[in-house]
Amino acid sequence: MTDESPDDRMKRLITAQFKKQLPKRFYKSVEVSDKNGILLDGRDVKTPLKSALMAPTRALADAIAEEWRRQDKVIDPEAMPLTKFANTAIDKATVERTHVLAEIAEYAGSDLVCYWADRPPELVQLQVKHWQPVLSWANSAIGADFKTADGIRHVAQDAASLESVRRHVDTLDAWQLTGTYLTMTLTGSALLALKLQAGEASGNLIWDAAHVDEDYQISQWGEDWEAAERRKNRKREFDGIVRYFALLKP
Repeated sequence: MTDESPDDRMKRLITAQFKKQLPKRFYKSVEVSDKNGILLDGRDVKTPLKSALMAPTRALADAIAEEWRRQDKVIDPEAMPLTKFANTAIDKATVERTHVLAEIAEYAGSDLVCYWADRPPELVQLQVKHWQPVLSWANSAIGADFKTADGIRHVAQDAASLESVRRHVDTLDAWQLTGTYLTMTLTGSALLALKLQAGEASGNLIWDAAHVDEDYQISQWGEDWEAAERRKNRKREFDGIVRYFALLKP
């Protein structure tokens, strides 16, 4: 007899089938070179585009190496988020830099924290608490002047403000740019992502700010399990990005 539910059994079978298709672990030793490269049995790990996987800091290199050590019989990319971030930084953030800069500036043009509710008062107060510090920081640090709107009314941001965002983002290296972009896509806010990257707010504060509306709705109506599971998975990825930013520091 077992207490395993039909859903749990199905998930277990799907996971087992997925792992059968993963590449087998082919190496014995994992080391970090003096250039912060990841070595498997003395050979460089390569990115998908065949560049050597070399991190900008020893702390990040050590953490990536530990991901490779933890692989058992198969190599599961889903269990290696730092490796995935590094591959993106090396293979894409440099080659696609111009496009990424433009996309972040475009996101800022309709940023989450610029669209406030006009009611109920409790939600408005929460938005003021979590979003006003972000806007104040962005206007000061980036040299922009972001406008806000109440309700669903669209507000067009000044071209000068968006250009200030683009210039600010252009000061980031490929590794910082990668973390910023990933944070932006998870939170729906370029300004939240930039404040996290700058180290001007903790991960918890940024996460809470990104979910003000959602958390308010949950407090009023509750949360279904599917939404809770999706949020749990997003939070796990977000926490990985927060750790990635910490490991980038010299």
